[in-house]
Amino acid sequence: MATMMQALVKARPEPGFVLEERPVPRIGPTDVLIRVEKAGVCGTDQHIYGWDRWAQARVHPPLIVGHEFMGRVVELGAAVRSVAVGERVSAEGHIADGTCFLCRTGEAHVCEHVQIIGVDRDGAFAEYIAMPEYNVWKLDPAIPDEFAAVFDPLGNAVHTVMAAGVSSKSVAITGVGSIGLMAIPVARAAGAAAVYAIDVNPRKLELATRLGADETFLATEPNLVDEIRRRTGGDGVDVLLEMSGSGSAIDAGLQMVRNGGRAALLGIPSDDVRINLAERIIFKGLTVLGINGRKMFETWYQTQALVKSGRVDLRPIITHVVPFAEFDRAFALMHSGEAAKIVLDLTGGSLP
Repeated sequence: MATMMQALVKARPEPGFVLEERPVPRIGPTDVLIRVEKAGVCGTDQHIYGWDRWAQARVHPPLIVGHEFMGRVVELGAAVRSVAVGERVSAEGHIADGTCFLCRTGEAHVCEHVQIIGVDRDGAFAEYIAMPEYNVWKLDPAIPDEFAAVFDPLGNAVHTVMAAGVSSKSVAITGVGSIGLMAIPVARAAGAAAVYAIDVNPRKLELATRLGADETFLATEPNLVDEIRRRTGGDGVDVLLEMSGSGSAIDAGLQMVRNGGRAALLGIPSDDVRINLAERIIFKGLTVLGINGRKMFETWYQTQALVKSGRVDLRPIITHVVPFAEFDRAFALMHSGEAAKIVLDLTGGSLP
């Protein structure tokens, strides 16, 4: 097997990535070496690519980036028993320590000492990645490669929807980037009574309609909060799913929720956000949920079941499959708002 590989690297503390030759990772006795075939590009990668304030505070170059992927197992550590060479796999990118209070009480997705691939340690935008056996997820043969490559963000959507409890409820989704778009069919599959999608991008709102949103709204529309309340009998929606990380969207979203409602916050702000806690949360008696990652591994079972059943179809959302070497084009497409979800192809193929 090759000893060197191509990898996309955050080489210096400045905007952009560099395609470099790096050594193929060595594996320990409980690790699995995976040949990456497809890798999803997400908002976190865009933060790191643009080198915004959040990325500057969190990421320490040089680092191989990327945390959404699928591929095939090519090598096993001596102690690995649950995975075989040649199997199609994805993996949970949050690597927990397994020994802290949270890990030992079923909350490993918020482990105090978690390391995230592509953020805290070398990631998946490379020809090979080493992962602990515990984190490897064996893929059902019915799951297409492109879908499998984005199980990580789809899992974010599933976790957010399931934690919020949307069955028979009216739901507002603020921010329909890729994860917000994914949340629409997930919410429908979970029994949401009505779904309202809000974004600044008309093209994303068109996709939201195709995916099952009852109505869509530009975030810049005047009297948006009043319009949402009018459609919900004057009370506001039962549930907010906040996917944008925008301070103004968070503020508007909290205003849209009825007294006693629930707000699940997944979007990551690039800077501090100012909120009137008394008016937006305390006096309204809201339940506010901070959503991070995916539950290990409850969310993965839910995600695979939803995709395998056909109730969640990602084809409208995966708008571009781009050759690995054309990564700059992928990030330009994301920045322009032209793309919803982009998958990098490390096997040599591409779609327009």
